[in-house]
Amino acid sequence: MALRSEPTARQLRLAVELRRLRDAAGLSAKEAAAQLGVSGPVISQIEAGIAGVSEKRLRRLAANYSCADEALIDALVAMATDRTRGWWEEYRGQLPTPFLDLAELEHHATYRRDVEFLFIPGLLQTDAYARAAFSSRIPALPDDELELRVRHRMRRKVILEEPCPVPYEAIVHEAALRIRVSDRATSRAQLAQVLELSEAEHITVRVIPFDLDGFGGAWSPMMLAGGTVPKLDTAARDAPDGTGFLDSEAQLGVLRTLFRRVEAASLDPIRSRDLIHRLAKEL
Repeated sequence: MALRSEPTARQLRLAVELRRLRDAAGLSAKEAAAQLGVSGPVISQIEAGIAGVSEKRLRRLAANYSCADEALIDALVAMATDRTRGWWEEYRGQLPTPFLDLAELEHHATYRRDVEFLFIPGLLQTDAYARAAFSSRIPALPDDELELRVRHRMRRKVILEEPCPVPYEAIVHEAALRIRVSDRATSRAQLAQVLELSEAEHITVRVIPFDLDGFGGAWSPMMLAGGTVPKLDTAARDAPDGTGFLDSEAQLGVLRTLFRRVEAASLDPIRSRDLIHRLAKEL
């Protein structure tokens, strides 16, 4: 099997999880290779994400690592054997790899959650709003790349439009609803789209109001994507310059806690819709 020159974030996540299982078993790469009956470099290549791993070999590794979590093993097998070439592959070589990795992550997600303080979440953005947001980048993007990024962002919405859409929850600070990334008409259309999308059963939008007392959580946007099992959840930062992924249990634990706190502090969906509707009428 040929080695990969640029593994995707999903392939790297599989590699990381296999390394974690080996570490938990207290085995060195050399010992794991000996138990599997392969040369030492094979384990290193698998754990670097540059080499694939078959279902048979992965299950043998899990057994050698004394992993009894069948749900996790099945999920890892699904990752290892997945041959999906989604719509995002059209952008390979044209957009930075993190953009493609985010689309692939969302494609496989069991749920999506966003918290934003200064921008409308990408999955809720209109074409005009996204173009204005990307246009604010310094240095400015060439026109062709700007259009590629806007088109890519619009296509990511497919996860909300499929026959079996991904459950999605967005928590947005009132500041993001009021900031005009472009002109009045763009903001009005953007708020109208948020209201329209929030009517779907699988989409929940909550607002953190300005007049909330004791709220010190406005420090960083966050994104959570559900894995097939909780251990494979992923946190990410979706920003104009790209996406950074977080997947350690400690990091995920902190972000899950932060999300619950922000969710508890936000308005319920009905009151959130009322606030968005009022802001739209003021434009």
